[in-house]
This record gives sequence, C-alpha cells and structure tokens, in this order.
Amino acid sequence: MKAFADPSYVLGLLEDLLNIPSPTGYTGAIMKRIEEEAERLGLSCERTPKGMAILTLPGESQETLGLTAHVDTLGAMVRSVKENGRLRLTPLGGYAMSSIENEYVTIHTRSGESYAGTVLTTHPSVHVFPDVRDQKREEANMEVRIEADVTSRKEAEAMGIRVGDFVSFDPRAQLLENGWIRSRHLDDKAGVASVFGLLEALIRMKKKPAKTLKVFITNYEEVGHGAGWLPSEVNELLAVDMGAMGDDLTCTEKQVSICAKDSSGPYDYEMVSKLIRLADREGLAYAVDIYPQYSSDASAALRGGQNVKAALIGPGVHASHGMERTHREALWNTIALLAAYVLEA
Repeated sequence: MKAFADPSYVLGLLEDLLNIPSPTGYTGAIMKRIEEEAERLGLSCERTPKGMAILTLPGESQETLGLTAHVDTLGAMVRSVKENGRLRLTPLGGYAMSSIENEYVTIHTRSGESYAGTVLTTHPSVHVFPDVRDQKREEANMEVRIEADVTSRKEAEAMGIRVGDFVSFDPRAQLLENGWIRSRHLDDKAGVASVFGLLEALIRMKKKPAKTLKVFITNYEEVGHGAGWLPSEVNELLAVDMGAMGDDLTCTEKQVSICAKDSSGPYDYEMVSKLIRLADREGLAYAVDIYPQYSSDASAALRGGQNVKAALIGPGVHASHGMERTHREALWNTIALLAAYVLEA
C-alpha cells in the first residue's frame, strides 16, 4: 500500500500549490487551480457561497465519508499605511511575529496590482538602533517596507495600496533530491497534495472507495471556520492536516500523524482505533499524538454543530507556522493510510 501514490504527480502538484499565494480570505487563484485539477481528474466540483470546493467520487455504497484539507495559509492584511509610507500589518492566523521578520512578501491590492515588500522591525539596523536585539517582536514593532520609491503615505496610496489589502509571505519552496521538503505553508498544502494523490491513484487504478467520498477543500481553516458547515449526508469526517512535532510529541517528518486529541477534545474513538489498526496492518510509519494547541477543520465541524464523528491525520511537519519542513515519506505514509481507510468497508 505504501506504493499507492504517484510520486511525480503528488510532488508536482504540491510545488504548484505552494507557489500560489493563498492567505486566508484571499484564495481565489488557488481555488481556481483546485477546480482545474478536479476537472483534469474527471471529478465533479461545486463551490459553496463561502468558497469551499466540494469534490465527489462515487463509492460502492450510498454512505458518505467526508475528507477535508485546507488551501488557505497564514498571511497578513494591511492594518494601516504609515506616514513614512511603510505598512503596519494585522496577522491572518496564529504565528509568532518573530517568524516573519526579514521575510519577503507580496502586497495584493484591491485593484489587482501586486507589489514586493519586506517585513522588518521598526528598528532594523544594528548600526543605528541600540535596541535592535531587545526590541519586542510584536505587531506594533513590525512593518512592511515597500520595494518601490515610497517615502510617504500619499505615495503608497497613489500606488493603490490601502488598508485591508492582503499580504502573502514568500513560501521559498524547495523539494530537495534527498526527499526533504522545506517551505512555508506545508500546513496544509502537503495535506491537500496528499488528498489529491489519493484521488488520482483511485481513479488511475479504477478502485472504488467503500463509501462515496465528499472531499472538502476549505479556505478559512486558519481562522477557525473552514468546515463549519457540511452537507447533511456526511456523518463521518476525516481531516487531513499537518502533524505537529516537538516537546513530548513523538511524530517525525517521515511519519503520518494520527491525532487522538487536540484543543477541541478527543477525536472519535472508533475512527482513531481503526486508523491505528490499518497503519499497523499496512506497516506504515506513524505516530499517535495529542496536540493541546491545535485545531482542524474537523474541530470546526464539531464546534459548528455538525452531527458527525471525526478524526485527524496528516504528514509530520517540523516548525509549524514558521519555516516548515517535511519529507516525502510522510506524504506516502499519509496517502497509504488514507487509501487503506477509504477502501475498507
């Protein structure tokens, strides 16, 4: 089962997705790419008013299993245009401000223009400011320098830059020959690529899932309400999102993570037990962990009042919400576990 996925397909799609800016709330371009990929695979794809994509793959029975993964990422919006022409940010998603210091960004205006920028502290030079090392890395002390002839608010606004414009972080994606993958936004584009890797393999190998699959590609997970609504026929939901690493967690970047509990509480006992049993049966590299500072689209569904049982798996990712890293083995283990789960009646 570990050889289930087509590596060139999964890695090619992952690299493509990583390089499409998609901060939460600004996901039009990447959702168009999702629609194109669904069409290429011959899958029906509909969109909800909020923008979520729903892909359907018929199964052996009329029962419906939901799979979810999200394409929205961390990012920022312009909170204010400062008198010096630099931009104060407001974060989209939960990350440490220190993790974006010195990052290259793109400012996306409402008129359709894009401009390069760099995130800096307000005291960025050791040759000028004595408190460079001690200045607190918080929202008020961070700003975007626009890489253009801009020295005032008037000049920035003349370019079309306004409060509420979106700011995306350069992913700096690298898929290394030794199997390591480093990039921003592996949360959760590695999960999305894994789900599509499953779908492509099922279609290519003419294998029908035991239940009809409804695949939800969400666009508001990073702010907590991506899968808050689900169609009524879904009574079981498996979220595919990154597996966290560190502290007393056991997951590695080559394993598929099975989450037993996160901040929303314990996941469904039967689903988690089945996932563990299947991972053992298939000889997969996996870990079972608890994430006390984590939530998922499955969490959003449960908190939104959906009457479903839910579970969460995903490829192990180091330094989540920062400069992330995983390994292609984690993708293969995730896809193999998904395949075992959806094919078992």
